[in-house]
Amino acid sequence: MDGRFTRRQLIKGGVVVAASTVLAPTASAAPDGVSVPVLPWPAANDIVARTKLPVFPDRTYSVLDFGARGDGKTDNTAAIRKAIETANARGGGHVVVPKGTFVTGAVYLKSNVDLHLAAGAVLKFGSDASKFPNVLTRYEGIECVNRSPMVYAYKESNIALTGPGTLDANDTSSWNKGKDREYLESLVAKGTPPEKRVVPGSGHAMRSAFVEPYACDTVLIQGVTLKNPMFWQLHPTLCRNVTIDGVKTDPNPAHSNTDACDPESCDHVVIVNSVLGAHDDNIALKSGRDADGRRIAVPCQNIVVADCVMNGNWGAITCGSEQTGGIRDVYAYRLRVTGETKYALYVKSNTLRGGFTENINLDRVSGTFVRSIGYVLPDYNGQTGPYVPRFGPFTISNSSSTKCGQAAFNVRGLPNSHVRGLRVRDCRFDGVANTKNTLEHIDDLRFENTTINGRPV
Repeated sequence: MDGRFTRRQLIKGGVVVAASTVLAPTASAAPDGVSVPVLPWPAANDIVARTKLPVFPDRTYSVLDFGARGDGKTDNTAAIRKAIETANARGGGHVVVPKGTFVTGAVYLKSNVDLHLAAGAVLKFGSDASKFPNVLTRYEGIECVNRSPMVYAYKESNIALTGPGTLDANDTSSWNKGKDREYLESLVAKGTPPEKRVVPGSGHAMRSAFVEPYACDTVLIQGVTLKNPMFWQLHPTLCRNVTIDGVKTDPNPAHSNTDACDPESCDHVVIVNSVLGAHDDNIALKSGRDADGRRIAVPCQNIVVADCVMNGNWGAITCGSEQTGGIRDVYAYRLRVTGETKYALYVKSNTLRGGFTENINLDRVSGTFVRSIGYVLPDYNGQTGPYVPRFGPFTISNSSSTKCGQAAFNVRGLPNSHVRGLRVRDCRFDGVANTKNTLEHIDDLRFENTTINGRPV
């Protein structure tokens, strides 16, 4: 099996486009089996084994039978909602969107429902802001009430978004804009509770994420393609047991801050077999910002990323800057970096943000890097406060570059908070513009069997 194992195979034919509203239940079926390589860290294999996948009754509901029309102009918001609610009320199953272009507002996933986009299916999210009702969300690490993400769920369990279809947010550009985080920070400083930090109607604007399960358990996002994002594309927040498999996200530079995947304060996340395009970070691990992050105080932990292609212009694996709740136990394996990505590993915080990033491991990462392999920054944006961040250990192994536009490593701790380990082994970094690394305030610094431009470090 080429060093791979498969987590729970699909009962083939379990997902079909039905002509009738519901098929009688048969055996339970999971979505397509998730293929994960055997990883070089026992702890990472354990994370994969313990990350639960959803299981659904083998019942299928077609959105057509609830009045949906894939003609590119009918508003299908109510029809899709009714199909999902019916499936949920009857114990769960697969809600199928067949081939066609289905205009819709926000889609709310409910427990025990797999929303399956068939080949040729497009969910085209619309320009009518009223179709995206206010929900609890997190904007750049601060809880608030904002317009719904395109696909959203809150405190649901056993949910999925699957299939070879496409989600397109282009038409949301008329309302999905703004980045006034300072307004939220002023409300936090006043002690305003999250449910009263209401953005729409405040005179301020902040964008909504694309796909955001919030405080959910056992989530699968598999096979889908995201197009024309306005902000973060996949943003599981305060979730457990999240699997992202075989997705494609959009590298289009038309909009900024379109991170491909931002797990925030999540536990047990597996991201595999995906092509992660972004006009920002490919994967950005987060856990809240400043005072609001300390209020929630939930880390992002037990993360596995494997067999992905990265095509974003900042970090392949980025930790922060919203890392107040901490980030730990991250394992990234066999990542191929393309395009104009600046860093393989980018870690950023400051003494206002605080938090920690520890036990981060990269193995078999390759590509061209506009700046460096590793960049660890303890004074991001020059912000200061009394909360000293904690970094390390970091390990990079069996990795390579054909280009680094700056030094291979720029890793700095603080005088009162050293990086607690940087280990680089069995690596070859070529095309490095500056062979003098910046390595400051690091304990347990090791380079083993590693070359820069052919010379041993």
